[in-house]
Amino acid sequence: MALQPKFFATTAALALSATASFADAHAEMTAETVVASIDGSEITLGQLIMLRSQLPAQYQQLPDDVVFNGLVEQLVNQQLLANTLEEEPLRVEIALANERRSLRAGEVVNELALQPVSEEALQAAYDARFDGVEPEAEFNASHILVETEEEAIEVIAMLDDGADFAETAQAKSTGPSGPSGGELGWFGPGMMVPEFEAAVIELEEGAISSPVQTQFGWHVVKLNETRTTPLPTLDELRGELTTQIQQEELDGLLQTLAADAEITLPEEGAFDFSLIQNLDLLDN
Repeated sequence: MALQPKFFATTAALALSATASFADAHAEMTAETVVASIDGSEITLGQLIMLRSQLPAQYQQLPDDVVFNGLVEQLVNQQLLANTLEEEPLRVEIALANERRSLRAGEVVNELALQPVSEEALQAAYDARFDGVEPEAEFNASHILVETEEEAIEVIAMLDDGADFAETAQAKSTGPSGPSGGELGWFGPGMMVPEFEAAVIELEEGAISSPVQTQFGWHVVKLNETRTTPLPTLDELRGELTTQIQQEELDGLLQTLAADAEITLPEEGAFDFSLIQNLDLLDN
């Protein structure tokens, strides 16, 4: 029994030493670290990392060990099949060329997106967007809709004699807003038919219009309230403006690159546009 403490101490020390060794080994791993090989074809840790980053969201939630082993199995199986291909088809070569071009271009776009956008640039873009733009007026109105001008005149006379607008709308209006007292809520320019909007703009708060004819019939309109819609702040548009500036920088870069490059484009009529559907050409 006297040997047990020394034994357990030695075992614990060995376990700690092994853990430290594993940690050191893991710390030295890079994207080029070989995870598996198949007849000399290597699968690297970087390939696993990239493949995992592209997995659908439902697979991203799985435990790392499950994903790791699953990806290794997938890549091994793919390599086994790939090794049986004696001659690489033209379509594979073309697909790889397209993918490489896309990935390289994507790297440049990503680098641009990571560049910070200055407050000065954001303010300039904000000022340019709203240069000369005035806050729009919004209106809160109610109306009573009837079929004829005569009925509208009668409704106005009732209101002039002290009738309550909402109660009169409930009793007389044929429109869908009648049961709610004719209330239309808040609306801005362009949301109502032109004749109705023009009448509302001419009214003062609390005033009632003369009969207004639209395609729906005859209206008696009351302007309840007006307000001014404030312009959005820079902070509210910060993300949108940042994207706009980055897109403008990308467009500018493309224009500069195109101006400096020697580009040959298809001459008009040189190609039958339907050729892009001809998959048989990829079998050559």
